[in-house]
Amino acid sequence: MIYTNTYESPMGSILLAGDDEGLTGLWFTQGGRYIALGLKKDAVPRETGYFDQAKEWLDIYFSGKDPGFFPKIHLVGSAFRNRVGEIMCEIPFGETVTYGEIAERIAKERGLEKMSAQAVGGAVGHNPICIIVPCHRVVGTNGSLTGYGGGIMRKKMLLELEGADMSRFTIPKKGTAL
Repeated sequence: MIYTNTYESPMGSILLAGDDEGLTGLWFTQGGRYIALGLKKDAVPRETGYFDQAKEWLDIYFSGKDPGFFPKIHLVGSAFRNRVGEIMCEIPFGETVTYGEIAERIAKERGLEKMSAQAVGGAVGHNPICIIVPCHRVVGTNGSLTGYGGGIMRKKMLLELEGADMSRFTIPKKGTAL
């Protein structure tokens, strides 16, 4: 069974989704790509413990503080996408990594000479649990704030909220994240 709930954030309404194991989705309901991607039409609105945890996490986060915990999440996807999600969860509050750095890490773990940063970008871009699985903390090697499904301005706002040094980032003039 899939459950849903909502949260009103300072950046807009958020849809939460989950199953019997934990939070499986968190999307801005307006202005983003992949809103509710994969969410079945028969999802049931419901309160759950992990939705309560997620809302508490979001309350702390939007106050500008590191929540210091994760709500119960359930990464649902391919082994590759789930590994990228796990790595994103390790990126500290207010810090960033590049798509290339994640690709290098996965290549090393798999004993490969190299891994495609574009493949990592696809996994990051399709992250179904935005903010909590912090895909906004992944940036281009050249400092470009690219590839955020919630929109590039939200990515910028989230990084600013976390106190990231924005002087080293650029906003692309064109692209899918705008």
